Amino acid sequence: MIAGIDEAGKGPVLGPMCVAGVLLDEKKLDALSRIGVKDSKQLSAKKREVLAVEIKKLADKYFILEVSPIQIDELRKIMTLNEIMVVCYAKVLEELKPDRAFVDAADVIAERFGENIKKKYAGEIEITSEHEADKKYPIVSAASILAKVQRDALVKKLEKKAGVEIGSGYPADPKTVRFLEDWVKKQGKLPEFARSSWETSKRIVEKFNISQKKISEY
Repeated sequence: MIAGIDEAGKGPVLGPMCVAGVLLDEKKLDALSRIGVKDSKQLSAKKREVLAVEIKKLADKYFILEVSPIQIDELRKIMTLNEIMVVCYAKVLEELKPDRAFVDAADVIAERFGENIKKKYAGEIEITSEHEADKKYPIVSAASILAKVQRDALVKKLEKKAGVEIGSGYPADPKTVRFLEDWVKKQGKLPEFARSSWETSKRIVEKFNISQKKISEY
């Protein structure tokens, strides 16, 4: 049994991070390419949604771990973001229990990322950890599609709840920054779905002279 793992939402200042894993009998791996699975960034949102349904049907098992902004902020008090990624990937592997896993490395040193996951994982497992694994291995591409579709759906829900455009949630997105600035200016605090430990949040909070007490109140 082969698993692929990838994440969506490691870097955004808004919304959750989703880490997805897909488990498949190795005899069925070719089927992923046949249905058009490839790196989620190379596919339109609509195509990803269609493929996500097909992947779920094809998979022997799949699991999507959602990590909220508050959980991320709390974890960052005791560990680095890379260490959080290791814990999350290991958690997904615990759910799938594959014989071998291919993972998209979330560390500058890909091999180290794989070794750290192995240390966290309870059982015996062979892990191939590479940068851009979502482009090289269809099983990882499948996981990247599930993670991206899940996060996009959650961001849409947040936008609906906020009642205004929030953008992609990434710090480099002007819509996201504008939304955060407007929100903090009007509400006097960050929205509950913002990551307060991100530099973007800290900068905006400082800009409007919001006290740390008000940040923690949300």
